[in-house]
Amino acid sequence: MIDTISLRIVLMLLIVLGSQSLHAAEDNVLSTIKEAVRQYQAGDYTGASSNLDYASQLVRQQKSEKMKALLPDPPSGWLAGEASAQALGAAILGGGVTVSRDYTKGSSSVSVEIVSDSPVLQSVLMMIKNPVFAGAGGGKLESLKGQRAIIKFDGNKKSGELYIVVASRFVVTIKGRQVAREDLLAFAELIDYRMLEKN
Repeated sequence: MIDTISLRIVLMLLIVLGSQSLHAAEDNVLSTIKEAVRQYQAGDYTGASSNLDYASQLVRQQKSEKMKALLPDPPSGWLAGEASAQALGAAILGGGVTVSRDYTKGSSSVSVEIVSDSPVLQSVLMMIKNPVFAGAGGGKLESLKGQRAIIKFDGNKKSGELYIVVASRFVVTIKGRQVAREDLLAFAELIDYRMLEKN
């Protein structure tokens, strides 16, 4: 247990100190980690663990706010809703960071979601790496801007989904209703995957 807490402290310090800009929220992260170190040194392992979990959640929240900027602006003729962000701890569905935004154009709607640090990533990776899994669900493998993707589109219903794995760490999901297949691909083209990889 002590080795795990020590490792968590070191990892949290690296995450926080490796950050390029320090805001008030990051000061909360640093003060929480310092308190955890004090508790750890005093033998209060429960308190130290709790504070490290809290600091970790604060870091995930900061990451989610930063990731919102990576959601694309609406293409010509489309309207965009407000971007939302959610950061879940490991105790809730395995944790992760999710940002999303909805877009509309008349009766057409598209949602773009970016997920990181989530167990969901493993199931999508399995589908993309094995064409049998992708094809079983009606999906087709594609390559978009150098990224592996699966697209599922129903021309009769004018609806579909596009899943893109970025740097084996992020899943971008684009879902559309009353859209053309090209609309899904157009939204996929608007995402800056290189910037996402750096996040």
